[in-house]
Amino acid sequence: MGDSRPVYQRIADDLRQQIDEGVLAVGSRIPSRSELKRTYAASDQTVDRAVRVLKAAGYAEGQFGRGVFVTDRSPVGSLLRTGEAVDSPFAARLLAGSSAAPPLLWEATSTATGAPPRIAERLGIGAGDRVMCTRYEYLADRRPLQLATSWEPLALTEGTEVVFPERGPYARRGVRERFAAIGLPVAKATELVGSRSATSAESQALGCSPGQCVTVIERTHHTADGRAVETSDIVLRADRWRLEYHIAFPR
Repeated sequence: MGDSRPVYQRIADDLRQQIDEGVLAVGSRIPSRSELKRTYAASDQTVDRAVRVLKAAGYAEGQFGRGVFVTDRSPVGSLLRTGEAVDSPFAARLLAGSSAAPPLLWEATSTATGAPPRIAERLGIGAGDRVMCTRYEYLADRRPLQLATSWEPLALTEGTEVVFPERGPYARRGVRERFAAIGLPVAKATELVGSRSATSAESQALGCSPGQCVTVIERTHHTADGRAVETSDIVLRADRWRLEYHIAFPR
């Protein structure tokens, strides 16, 4: 009585509570459409919408020909972000609770392109100015972990040994070491952490449902005089990985 929520939302919330309380365990099948219709006296469209809400939130996934099943949402581990870790191409050090950290593999592709307006603003350059764009895909224990896209102004790196972040004598050395090699020491990195729904491409790469929540980090490296030398967009599944920050206080 007095519940103003739409019926589909009430169904989704009820199922979500059953999952959180363990009534519906990980790996168990969500009641079928006919069962949900009968239980909640709802239409096909209403129960289908409720199940889509569960999928988008990462609580359930469909298996072709079998039904919809409760997914494992327990965190795999933490991504430790410190001054040393943030400098790495991966942008974090992997922690996996009490167990050893799983092996980390990644692939990277670099392409010279024009800077999109939002990236140009972060780098303090003109829209369309040439940048080296590097796209990363990371796997931990053969499971999708993180996507990242990095942009560096070619006005700073073109013709040097560090123009390609993942090739040459400074490959995989991190932003600070690479830019120090060309006389541009990095003094600080700034990060903005937020969340949004995964795009179709991101959900496919990360192994989650379209529209599921992902954590997004905007990271930018600066020299002491405030010049931006690199900026990145980092995307990871919010339901599987936590961000862990260690903050040292000055004496």
